[in-house]
Amino acid sequence: MAHPRAALEKALLSAPESLIPSIATYADDRGQHLLAEVGFPVDGHRVSKNVEIDVGSPVTSTGKTWIPLAWRATGPTGLFPVLEAELEFASLGTELTQLSLSGRYQPPLGPVGRTIDKALLSRIAEATIKDFVDRLARAIEAAVTRAA
Repeated sequence: MAHPRAALEKALLSAPESLIPSIATYADDRGQHLLAEVGFPVDGHRVSKNVEIDVGSPVTSTGKTWIPLAWRATGPTGLFPVLEAELEFASLGTELTQLSLSGRYQPPLGPVGRTIDKALLSRIAEATIKDFVDRLARAIEAAVTRAA
């Protein structure tokens, strides 16, 4: 992203209920618990699922900031994995910032779920996360541009 890390962080942290993700459909007063739509495009249509996203407190170090996230699908429990992740802003010089999301999950349904995950679900999870990060990046960049 062609903006300094501080400007992007400020845009995200000042209004997470509207930026995680302009994507978010609900947030409590502090913006710590969100209901969001995640998914990915397929042949001009969007495959999506509502998830609850818990946003942790940001942690800052020299050159990067990360924000803990956990998301779980709404509806019946046990059918979808819970993703635990870190959304990271890393400085790439003074005017460039890399936005990334690193996460881990356990597929549901034990050994059957692990087999399905290897065959298909891990690719769906990867596409969903890429779409989430891309949409979030566009929303943050739009907020920074409006603020400038």
